[in-house]
This record gives sequence, C-alpha cells and structure tokens, in this order.
Amino acid sequence: MKTIFLRLCIFLAGIVFVISAFAQNHFKIIPLGVYGGSDESNLSAYLLSVHGTNNFICMDAGTLHDGIEKAIEEKSINGTEPDILRNDIKGYLISHPHLDHVAGLIINSPADSSKNIYALPFCLNTLEEKYFTWESWANFGDEGEKPLLKKYHYVSLSEDSETVLQNTGMMVSAFELSHAFPNKSSAFLVRHDSDFVLYLGDTGADTIEQSNRLKLLWQYIAPLVTQLQLKGIFIEVSFPDEQPKDKLFGHLTPGLFFDEMKILSGLSNLSSLQKIPIIITHIKPDGDNENKIKKELVSGNTIKLHLIFPQQGSLIKL
Repeated sequence: MKTIFLRLCIFLAGIVFVISAFAQNHFKIIPLGVYGGSDESNLSAYLLSVHGTNNFICMDAGTLHDGIEKAIEEKSINGTEPDILRNDIKGYLISHPHLDHVAGLIINSPADSSKNIYALPFCLNTLEEKYFTWESWANFGDEGEKPLLKKYHYVSLSEDSETVLQNTGMMVSAFELSHAFPNKSSAFLVRHDSDFVLYLGDTGADTIEQSNRLKLLWQYIAPLVTQLQLKGIFIEVSFPDEQPKDKLFGHLTPGLFFDEMKILSGLSNLSSLQKIPIIITHIKPDGDNENKIKKELVSGNTIKLHLIFPQQGSLIKL
C-alpha cells in the first residue's frame, strides 16, 4: 500500500512539475533585428506573441525581411517569409520614427497585408507626413497625402488608456520617453490576462535628459515587478561607458542602465527584479562597441540581474 501511495505521489508531482514548467512560458519573442545602427539587415524589431500562438505584434520594425529569413533558418518559426510577413504579423507597435526602427516597415510595405500601426501621436504624425507620402515612397496609410492606398490603419495610442492589439489576444499601454530632449520615444507595456512584457524604445537616462519619464514608468510598473507579473523588460544600452555624455544622443550606457535599474529595484524590490529577464536591445555595433558593452554589463552587474543578449532569429521564451 505504501509503495502504491508513493508511486501516486511521484506521478502527481510529475504532473504538477509539467504544468508549472509549461505555465512559466507566457510569451514568446523572435528578434528580427537587435542592433541600433550600422547593420541595416539587423535593426530593432521584435515579434511578440502569447505562448502557443503565432499571432505576433511587431515591436518596432527596423528590419523585417532579413530577420524573418533568419528566424526561419534558426527554426524559430515555420513558413515562408511572404506568408509570415503577411499573415503572422498582425500589426506594428512603433516606439518612435527614427529610420532604424521603421525602415523595414517602409521598405516591405508593398509586399505586406492590411494591418494596424499602433503608436503615440507624435510618431504617427511623422509616418504620415514624412515617410508614407508620394514624394518619399507611397502613401500606404489611411490618412495624409492623397491618393490613400489604405493598407495601414493608424491607431493613435493614449497614455491614459489601454488599447486592444487586434488579432493577438494582447493589450497595450503606452508611455512617452525622452530621447535627446525635445525628441520623444515610447515604451509599451503589453498585457495578456494578468501577465506583462515591457518594451522600451530608445531612451536617455533621466539624469541626462533632465526628465522624469523613466521614473514615472518605473513607478507604474513597480507593483508588477513585486508581484512577478512582469515577465520581461526590453531596454536599450547603445554605447559603452566611455561615450561622452554630450554624445549620448538620448541613449543609455551600462552605467546609466544600472543606475535606472537600481531606481526600479528601490521602488519595487531587488529579489523580484532579479527574477525578471532583462533583454538588452539597440547595441550600436560600431568598432568594438558590442564587446565593450557586454563586458561592462557583465562586470557591472553587482545586483545580479538576469540579463539576456538577444540574437537575431533566436527564439526567447518568457
């Protein structure tokens, strides 16, 4: 009898372990591009979906075609590049309109299908007035210079409300960031049920930008960190620490990144923050910058954060 009971306990424990292991994967991410410059085939773009689906929102769109091809090569996604572009990507979240975040969207627009572009108004205005015009390219939007091809529908986000990301099962809240004041960028807090992912576009540190935008964001997400509802943070570190402060152009260094993470840990708690994967984005690979940045992040990680350095096309599960 004891043997049967023991075997039953082991069997049930195995079931619990499998269920718990499965439940830990709330989101999947496929980086289509990870750099912040120089390599036009590998610029900021991250596919995000709920675990178990291929209904992706694309967070920024610096590179699409080459990134999809790399993801297929890495077996992170199945299908052909045209089908994935047209059918699996359900829409775009654009943090700001700099070319390294929108070039893939613009170049691939003739081959794309109809879908939404979600962004704060300042970003949509630039897409409408500077890029999707007949002088620059063609107006694939549903607003602006006529004739309108109406392939993309502009969805203006508000900092005061949550917006449905159509056909993905996810919602998004937007937060304005400072990116070399007075220029702006955005952060996106994406939610599925009670689980969240935070994606920051380009951003400077509050101390450099003379801003409180990051602090306001940290205050907002602190309870999600404490309760372990936040499953991942995407944040840029563009330059090594040797970069002069007057040449940061609205970006972070490893030292500034850790300063911000210490502020966030103070508003939440360090033990919870240590459990949350932090994906480092937008490294500028000029010269030996990439190696320097990674070494400085590893050596400077005295608070033992869980850092991830994404690779183009390689699947990340959160």
